[in-house]
Amino acid sequence: MPKQTLRNAQPTVMLNKVPEVTIFFWVIKVLCTTVGESFADYINETLGFGLTNTTLAFSAAFVVALALQFRTTRYIPAIYWLVVVLVSVVGTLLTDNLTDAHGVPLWISSTVFAVLLLVVFGAWYARERTLSIHSIVTRPRESFYWLTVLVTFALGTATGDWTLELTGWTPGGAVLLPAGLILAVLASWKLGAGPVLTFWIAYILTRPLGANIGDYLGSSHADGGLGLGTLGTSLLFLGAILITVIYLTITKADQTELLDLHHTTTPDGLDDDLDDSTSALT
Repeated sequence: MPKQTLRNAQPTVMLNKVPEVTIFFWVIKVLCTTVGESFADYINETLGFGLTNTTLAFSAAFVVALALQFRTTRYIPAIYWLVVVLVSVVGTLLTDNLTDAHGVPLWISSTVFAVLLLVVFGAWYARERTLSIHSIVTRPRESFYWLTVLVTFALGTATGDWTLELTGWTPGGAVLLPAGLILAVLASWKLGAGPVLTFWIAYILTRPLGANIGDYLGSSHADGGLGLGTLGTSLLFLGAILITVIYLTITKADQTELLDLHHTTTPDGLDDDLDDSTSALT
């Protein structure tokens, strides 16, 4: 086949569409997961919007934001983190619908989402030969990435709620388990565990961590919380997200190194350049 035909058959290569994994990444990720829990509860329960209407509204907003994300050719903090906030809400609502509207036990939801995540990872790796977020430079990889993120939020919600159901812990005590597990994952990475594996495990665990923080802040004093309410918690964390996004937009502190496209002819080649250029937890 002529070289020109081969070149035309390759996926369009973009700049990396996700942020560098720094402390800012994990902080804002936990902020987003807390908002996903508290804001969904506020709209659904406090305002009485209903589970179905809340799901439809946020799913529509998520689709619009994701379309904006796909239209960009580089990482833009405001758009990227807007998608994460919305996918955190939608992921929460997926589990809530199964549990509250259809009576599906949490252990079944947890199992189904865990299997689904393995299937997505398997399909992603079979097609792209990488699961690294440092190589989200083509449309297929970006599609796999966001599908994975959605499933991790649903899985994190289901497993987190299941843990609370089994243990009966107070909101404050419930924060300690995912926090401890994340520290264990961090220690494993420091001791040489695979960076891609440890990244995705930590990514899943931040969902129950953020949700439990939201429950702790929003629950009444009688229930072991701080009594901020779902609205107060949502506004507090949305404000923190906004400040962090503005800071990242100005400083570009979480932007990955630009790709040298002159030395790369295929997406597989991009992986080598990217893996050599960073030692972050991805």
